[in-house]
Amino acid sequence: MQDPINNWGRTRWRRFVALMVPATAVAGAILFGIANGAIAADITVSGKQFKVAAQKLEGQGFKQYGGVVKEKDGTVHPVALSEIGHAELYKMCQSVDASVPGMPVVLRIEAGGGEPATADGMVIAMDSLEGDATFTRINIGRDASDLNPAALAGSFGQDAQQVQITGLRQVARYTTAGTFNLKGLKMTVHAFGDAKGKQCF
Repeated sequence: MQDPINNWGRTRWRRFVALMVPATAVAGAILFGIANGAIAADITVSGKQFKVAAQKLEGQGFKQYGGVVKEKDGTVHPVALSEIGHAELYKMCQSVDASVPGMPVVLRIEAGGGEPATADGMVIAMDSLEGDATFTRINIGRDASDLNPAALAGSFGQDAQQVQITGLRQVARYTTAGTFNLKGLKMTVHAFGDAKGKQCF
């Protein structure tokens, strides 16, 4: 008899919203990481959100659970942490509002227009995620600490053998990867009037 959980096959949502960490975890100020130590406990984030869009993301080895990131001044942000063992991003765009007083600035990076951008050992700390998602061999409701020992024991987690997201729109606070190859990289600084409308979405 087949396992009814592990053989759901491919699960699809029109809009996939990442699950956030419970308030008790925020109070506990969870620090997070991955097995190879790519995220250190003393890392602080800028407080600036950035946007990532892609025509399609294909990933192997997907895990998701809750966590927090912290700014220099101690401000804590609850986030959804997504680990992807290997990811391919087609027509990727990343943008951030880098404005300074009196000067609107948007920094925009594009890659993967021909060959996809690729990442290995990627971890994303995000505020939101939208798109059409298909998961293969998904397990929903796992103990997060079984997915990553740095996660809070007893908190919610999920994993999947494969994930595909089309029309990806993501707002994130931090991303790390063991390797990140950006094919056809193009970086542009848009300032003053040219900054208007230059965010990825």
